[in-house]
Amino acid sequence: MCCCPTRWASWRTCRSAAGATRAAPSPHLIKELRMPDTGLPTLHPNPALERILRGPSGLGTAGLHLGAVPVETASPAEPVALPEPAEPAEPTKPAEAAGPVGPAELAVPAVPAEGTPIPGLYHHAVPEPDPARVAEVSRRIKAWAVDEVQAFPPEWEDQFDGFSVGRYMVACHPDAPSVDHLMIATRLMVAENAVDDCYCEDHGGSPVGLGSRLLLAHTALDDLHTTEEYEPAWRESLKADAPRRAYRSAMAYFLQHASPSQADRFRHDMARLHLGYLAEAAWSETDHVPEVWEYLAMRQFNNFRPCPTITDTVGGYELPADLHALAAMQRVIALAGNATTVVNDLYSYTKELDSPGRHLNLPVVIAEREGVSDRDAYLKGVEVHNDLMHAFEAEAAALAAACPVPSVLRFLRGVAVWVDGNHYWHQTNTYRYSLPDFW
Repeated sequence: MCCCPTRWASWRTCRSAAGATRAAPSPHLIKELRMPDTGLPTLHPNPALERILRGPSGLGTAGLHLGAVPVETASPAEPVALPEPAEPAEPTKPAEAAGPVGPAELAVPAVPAEGTPIPGLYHHAVPEPDPARVAEVSRRIKAWAVDEVQAFPPEWEDQFDGFSVGRYMVACHPDAPSVDHLMIATRLMVAENAVDDCYCEDHGGSPVGLGSRLLLAHTALDDLHTTEEYEPAWRESLKADAPRRAYRSAMAYFLQHASPSQADRFRHDMARLHLGYLAEAAWSETDHVPEVWEYLAMRQFNNFRPCPTITDTVGGYELPADLHALAAMQRVIALAGNATTVVNDLYSYTKELDSPGRHLNLPVVIAEREGVSDRDAYLKGVEVHNDLMHAFEAEAAALAAACPVPSVLRFLRGVAVWVDGNHYWHQTNTYRYSLPDFW
């Protein structure tokens, strides 16, 4: 624990204030933070939430803003209005799948299709990601995947390009100070998807023996500490397959920028992810459909959480470990991860229905367990997402008001931006996703 009196006082204040907020919230605060329950929700102006999205202001905080100029020349920050939730639109037909991309086309990704947001889904629109950054991140990640870690064979190239990971990460991390910082998140995202595809799902994945594969892959993130006799065999195993090569390399780059506590936080979040994979695999082996609450518990672990929680590393700053560990912060992070994961369930619904076997997602589980039609189950899934989003925004606003420390405010803002960027990518990635005909 840091012995700095100022930081210690801030931590005690945040812990006390956040705890008081959770234990005895005032009716006025609840009314102020609650979102409408009926129809397509609209985000009411809220000073605390605006503060999260705007970021801190005042002397010494100019460097915390997106696209900030050096502190010496920075002008006072202007308030940024909250984006209004996008209006529902009619679904479009899925786009035709693109063919393999040739070498001459790799540097500049195609202009993305606009896509269609799910009608009634509560979300915030985001600006189109910086095309120059998207192009450079796309070029670098392709070179890393092909040349450094051999993440996929040539026949998967169209799927890699169709994933549009460069556009994804630029949308989710607009405050990254450099392309090098963006590449931290991009490599980890590709590595995590290599594990998911090769161990769990589309490309040779199987629930059988998954625990062993995940445990050994996890040692690429969290080193095995053993005897001199056995260490060489472990090190050699890290080259054995694409997931382990990708994990090892992506983690090495991450460690160049992350503090020890940020690295430990990421390892812990990845262990959570792997635990979620194992629960889903166990249900798959027995052809079990869990209760809805059980499915949501699994998805709190098999979840996007490791992605937004590195927002400070990618942004070039650190949320101190004691503030990250606050119960109120952990609740905000969990709600954000849960909401973004339900977004994935909803946008990938038709894709998974078209895949071999039964894929569990929230609408499928609701339909099975609550005895409703596919359409009603899907629409209830939208409601679940919206409830999670409202809870996330309310809890984040309460924490920002209780603990107005600059690193807390910036981290909350970064998580909120990641949530919005994640929706943007799902909505616009018509190569992968299309909407069901339920409207």
